[in-house]
Amino acid sequence: MKKTISIVFLFLLTISSFAQQEKGITGFENWLSPWTDFKPIKTEYNEPNQILSGTISTNAKLLKKHTYLLLGKVYVTNNASLTIEPGTVIIGDYESKGALIITKGASLIADGSQTDPIVFTSNRSVKKSGDWGGVIILGDAPINRLGGVASVNLDSNGVLTSFGGNNSSSNSGILRYVRIEFAGAKSKEYGEFNGLLLAGVGSKTILENIMVSYATGDSFEVLGGEVTLKKAISYRCSKDDFKFNYGAQSILDNSIAIRSPFLTNNLGSRCLHAVSYDKRDEVDFSKKMTKVLATNITLVNNSQDIRNDVNTGLVREAIYVGENTSIELNKSVISGFNPAVILQNTIAINDENLNKIKFKEMYFNLCKGNIFIENNSNNEDLENWYGNAAFFNVYSNGQYKDTFIDSANEKTPDFRLSIDKITASKND
Repeated sequence: MKKTISIVFLFLLTISSFAQQEKGITGFENWLSPWTDFKPIKTEYNEPNQILSGTISTNAKLLKKHTYLLLGKVYVTNNASLTIEPGTVIIGDYESKGALIITKGASLIADGSQTDPIVFTSNRSVKKSGDWGGVIILGDAPINRLGGVASVNLDSNGVLTSFGGNNSSSNSGILRYVRIEFAGAKSKEYGEFNGLLLAGVGSKTILENIMVSYATGDSFEVLGGEVTLKKAISYRCSKDDFKFNYGAQSILDNSIAIRSPFLTNNLGSRCLHAVSYDKRDEVDFSKKMTKVLATNITLVNNSQDIRNDVNTGLVREAIYVGENTSIELNKSVISGFNPAVILQNTIAINDENLNKIKFKEMYFNLCKGNIFIENNSNNEDLENWYGNAAFFNVYSNGQYKDTFIDSANEKTPDFRLSIDKITASKND
């Protein structure tokens, strides 16, 4: 690693530090308030008085006045629409690993509000990660698997859980102002669930202001399709916060992943994991490979002593990028990782590949190294490339209290950059 020279940037601004930020999550006010819950373990809900089970094959509506128990795998089928009123609470059953599965052609209309979010949570008295299954939405937008379809294999023959097709603009409904807590159960029969799985979901689906907390699997997993996620929050996930695969064409905007160095998965735990396939022999290379455009995102390791956690190996990389995958991060913040980015070791360092992997106007803070090839400690070529002044990337070693407006707030942290305080350094 080359010697670091500190350069102080003076921000001659007439606006206050609480005004809209240029990098990382942005907004004139902290949009994480008031619909989120950063202490869901302590939040209590009414006992369920309605049960959801089996198959929902006709249009149905869940009402705020009831509390629902999600018993086992509940399928919405037959092009039906399940509508959930703002403020409704759905409790996933621990014993049966309750899960809500929106099958291909069906839709979920979960349109909450800032003051009345829709909540999916656990029914255990002491809630823990992986208590119940999660929410799964399956659509008929394109994927790059051979044959154009795949299955998440939650049913015995894969028919109910198939996804993929040719309708890139399909509509699987609305998720807005929704919280999904303590999901990601592990099943001996079917493997691991995620908080929210979006498989073959089309571009007309609205996905905004969604918080996934304490997921054992991934918080958000996108398999193929054309998905736009806005104001998405992943909080204290054990695996990947945002995962993209199977040729996903995705936009991630104004979103945040808040990790804990003490929550990891032996298969890898990253804020953003972007690949185009798991196995090359499963891929139709005439189809689109995964492409992710991420703007104004914040990826942060929330630690009391981030430098120590990085140096002792509790913290790993924030982003992993696989071969034949395009990813572009703009105006985003990566804070407290070791290193910031790792590229798969099969990616050749040349203009063609680096033009598909872009980091522009970034703010790298408290990272032990920035961008590396997997299993290779020599990153001089990558540092020279991404350190070029044309990318306008900034490097810093600022403490969180100086970097963010109010990251220590336990009720509603504010991870917008405190732009009148930050001190930057640049590799030279």
